[in-house]
Amino acid sequence: MEKANVREARETTSETPEGTTAVTDAKIQAVRTNVHYGDKHALKDVTLDIRAGEVTSFIGPSGCGKSTFLRCLNRMNDTIDSCRVSGTVRMDGEDIYDPKIDVVQLRARVGMVFQKPNPFPKSIYDNIAYGPRIHGLAANKDELDEIVVTSLEKAGLLAEVKDRMEAPGTGLSGGQQQRLCIARAIAVSPEVILMDEPCSALDPIATAKIEELIDELRENYTIVIVTHSMQQAARVSQRTAFFHLGELIEVGDTEQIFTNPRHKLTQGYITGRFG
Repeated sequence: MEKANVREARETTSETPEGTTAVTDAKIQAVRTNVHYGDKHALKDVTLDIRAGEVTSFIGPSGCGKSTFLRCLNRMNDTIDSCRVSGTVRMDGEDIYDPKIDVVQLRARVGMVFQKPNPFPKSIYDNIAYGPRIHGLAANKDELDEIVVTSLEKAGLLAEVKDRMEAPGTGLSGGQQQRLCIARAIAVSPEVILMDEPCSALDPIATAKIEELIDELRENYTIVIVTHSMQQAARVSQRTAFFHLGELIEVGDTEQIFTNPRHKLTQGYITGRFG
């Protein structure tokens, strides 16, 4: 009975596991979110607010649920037949799992960048123009050109590709491909950008460019990043959430998480005792 009361208190006050009261300027609010893959309980009662206009990083050992939770935020888990999601996830106060929600529109509002760069087998131009065409965001060719150029500029890629827009996107380097994928996400004017280990396949120089880009993008977008690199989380994020065995153990300002974690599991992971 006592455990139930604690859960009710968390749901009504949006408290995080270590007692940190979540902020009211949340862009996304998850309350007691659970994910099952068949009989496997992969994510357990996660309650977490994602602040608007900040970078939030998810850290934790492999298989701890951080990518699973990330995919809850734009319903990518819907594509997995055996997956079952329960609980509540709200964006701007609206339940994104409401049957009336248009999932295509949701994924335009909540863009995603994957671990491995995945440009379409099309030209650089058409990679960026694809989304705006599908969503009818440009009335004519001039408007479409402007969206493409602006998106590439925001992704820090325009100077490198402006003279070869018709070249295949797959011909770019790994770091350039990842920035192309970020530009592609930006092109449909999202409000949130999810990044699932966006630098894990990149060299240190390309990684540094992506990290600089993330810092610039947070002026206009809410960003959530899953990373195995604690150094990366410390460099790019304002808030950090630590997951372990499908549970959210602790969330707080990044500096506090790395210098003064409240939970012994967080401290053990940060100091390298496990993970």
